[in-house]
Amino acid sequence: MTALLGLGTYKVRDVAKAARIACSHGTAWIDTAPNYGRAHQELAPVLVENVQVKVSTKTGFFGRQEGTAAVQQGILTDDQAAAGHSLAPELLQWQTDRSLDVLGRADIVFVHNPEHAHLDREELHEQLREAFAVLEEFAHAGRIGGYGVAAWSAFTSGAFTVTELLDLAREAAGSGEHHLRAVQLPVSLVMARPISLALDGRGPLVQARAAGLTTFGSSPLHGGELPHLATPELADYIRPGSTPAAACLLAAVSCPSLDVVLLSASTPEHWAAAQEAAAAPLAPDHLRKVTDVLAQG
Repeated sequence: MTALLGLGTYKVRDVAKAARIACSHGTAWIDTAPNYGRAHQELAPVLVENVQVKVSTKTGFFGRQEGTAAVQQGILTDDQAAAGHSLAPELLQWQTDRSLDVLGRADIVFVHNPEHAHLDREELHEQLREAFAVLEEFAHAGRIGGYGVAAWSAFTSGAFTVTELLDLAREAAGSGEHHLRAVQLPVSLVMARPISLALDGRGPLVQARAAGLTTFGSSPLHGGELPHLATPELADYIRPGSTPAAACLLAAVSCPSLDVVLLSASTPEHWAAAQEAAAAPLAPDHLRKVTDVLAQG
């Protein structure tokens, strides 16, 4: 099965316009974060207009204005605010409250790149347990659908595994009835390790899917860099006649055990091209050959 296309709002200039286009093309998910400029404010009316679309946001990173507000309200110290990232329970609760006030709803709240805290494994796991406890309270109150972890390097660096996250969620909930619902990690021909592992029936995507979690792949075009790095020969090898952008996206959406690929497409033409590219996923054996070719390069 090919992954669904969702809208990722990181570095999108006109979030409201991009979101309306994505919704008109049938997207099931919009992913955002409070540190993505004015993305929350621009998304709010779009979510009211499109109640069928699910939305995920994040907590942990914050912009300068939000950091200043957190200091003024005694949530963070000046030094903590200067870091731009915190896993302090008080910050996560305060920030999630603010996000919900603007967005109106959230189906998933991701703990945003927890590895950015640069803690050792034991300290990181303790902070994640506390973070999950905060988000469990939001879920129990019916204010969010559930929570997850959006990581950039943590799954590949060994900071934690899906199994460990599930254990931490159970501990935070005090029972097996936890609300850990999703994981998010980069999946692309640059960040290809999750693809290779999934093809072997291993790794975080396979483990998460087996546990009933929704799996999100971020940065399928590596921040827009990948289409410029991919040669026409590679694109043609992936799928004859494809553009580099379409071929690279096709590789990501063909990854086994991946539910949603987050794409920062902002025009109807981009969405139509993405849907056309994703309509017929690569066979696993061909995707393996693609990753093998890249590994040898």
